[in-house]
Amino acid sequence: MPRRGGRAVRGSAAALTVGVAALITVTACTSPGSTAATPSNTGPDTGSSAGLNTGPSAPATDGAPDTGPIVPTDSTLHWHSCSGLTAQTGIRDCTMLSVPLDYADPGGRHISLALDMVPATAPLSQQQGILLVNPGGPGGSGLTLAAEVAEGLSPGVAADYDIVGFDPRGVGSSVPQLSCDPSFFSGPRPNYIPASAAAERALIARATMYANDCEQKFGWLLPYMTTENVARDLDSIRAAFGVAKINYFAFSYGTYLGQVYATLFPARVRRMVLDSTVDPAGVWFADNVDQDYAFQGRLNAFYAWVAQYDSTYNLGSTAAQVQASYYRARSQLLAHPADRTIGPDELDDTYLLGGYDDELWPGLAQALSSYLNSGSTTDLIGQYESYGAQNENEFAVYNAVECADVSWPRSFAYWTSEAEMVDKTAPFYAWGNTWYNAACAFWPVYGPPKPLQIKGSGLPGILMLQGTLDPATPYAGAQDAHKLLPSARMVVVEGGGNHGQSFEQPPNTCVQTYLNAYLATGALPRGAGLVNATCPATADPTPGS
Repeated sequence: MPRRGGRAVRGSAAALTVGVAALITVTACTSPGSTAATPSNTGPDTGSSAGLNTGPSAPATDGAPDTGPIVPTDSTLHWHSCSGLTAQTGIRDCTMLSVPLDYADPGGRHISLALDMVPATAPLSQQQGILLVNPGGPGGSGLTLAAEVAEGLSPGVAADYDIVGFDPRGVGSSVPQLSCDPSFFSGPRPNYIPASAAAERALIARATMYANDCEQKFGWLLPYMTTENVARDLDSIRAAFGVAKINYFAFSYGTYLGQVYATLFPARVRRMVLDSTVDPAGVWFADNVDQDYAFQGRLNAFYAWVAQYDSTYNLGSTAAQVQASYYRARSQLLAHPADRTIGPDELDDTYLLGGYDDELWPGLAQALSSYLNSGSTTDLIGQYESYGAQNENEFAVYNAVECADVSWPRSFAYWTSEAEMVDKTAPFYAWGNTWYNAACAFWPVYGPPKPLQIKGSGLPGILMLQGTLDPATPYAGAQDAHKLLPSARMVVVEGGGNHGQSFEQPPNTCVQTYLNAYLATGALPRGAGLVNATCPATADPTPGS
């Protein structure tokens, strides 16, 4: 369910603008500054023992000790200079870590994980250990996220931690890199919305082919591409650093990974920040359906925003008129793809990002305006290349993890019936989400009947951050996760629709206050119930921003 194409849950990731959430894309919009927001209650409780991890801990699932050093002084990792995009972010320390393919057979075949680190700069006596960061996905690369987090936190807080990014198994620079069909996203692709039974059969055949390609190329790997194994990889990283506990900060799918880790290894959690949280009970088919409705709400908000600036964009003065303009563009691209690459699917993939991050709205609106009013495809191509182009490695890992985590419906008639029902009220994402996940109906690995039961006992205080209008991890599902984590406290951004609240642009200083206080001291909001503190949402963008 997480975000795709570099966006966090489907897979993917979110406010380190679109920047992190998931999955770290770069926006060309420079937003004006905003007035600092003030927390709506008396602020984090800096004296709360719940956030300081001073209480007793439940034993780890494998019986390993839960006491020991927090700051790494006896690491077995050997660091070297980074290269490529990671080096361009300013990160200097990179390494590879060998982990078991199958944790039930630790002496058997191994694979390798790519890690990087922004080292702590505070005096050793002030340091607080490793802070593992994950942007989402499944399938998102976390290597550049370490630098993003180091820059997004207050300098004094960032200095206390060794901030560690990693590519999960199968992802990016890890070995092997999972890839089933590198040409799968060569456009224009068949229309997401099937016009006939024959068109639907062609799309089903395409999904079946992808599942078969993955089995042929990586059949040995696929049974072990589960969130539980990724969580065990996290614990291998902890062990390699030689520390007893980890600090963890994640977005989107990464929040589900955090929940799984906390369930398997509760005694090894020191602090945990979950930003835009996955509903663990809906993994994964139900969560995707919930996304469909939530994304329709976000696209409706985008249409309404564009309508406010009809004099700028000339796409309609009402949300309905702007929506009609969007579908007119979609029809034109179906008949005549832009640059022989951008058809209706590619358009949907691009504008889906507007649901994740409203900072993209001015650029998306201008691209649609230029295309419909001037016949120019330049802006549209630019938006597609920046936000809509898909990463096949991320897609392969997304499928491998979600399809193996839990069983999926194997009758495609069920999928069709569900998509047709959703399409009646949430047409934007109904079919696109169906085909993005369709390979799971034919996947060679059969997941268990039910997802792992998340258990919150024995955990220290956890900080959750959540927007009420988040489309990729809807608010109701995040609160379902909250109920399973009794030590968690949630900061709710009222009216916040962006996926990922930590590092929005312009920054939400209210959220930042809670985040930095928690990572600095373990302080948590003091409010009772499921909404422990509230923050106002940042303002909508303006044209030209």
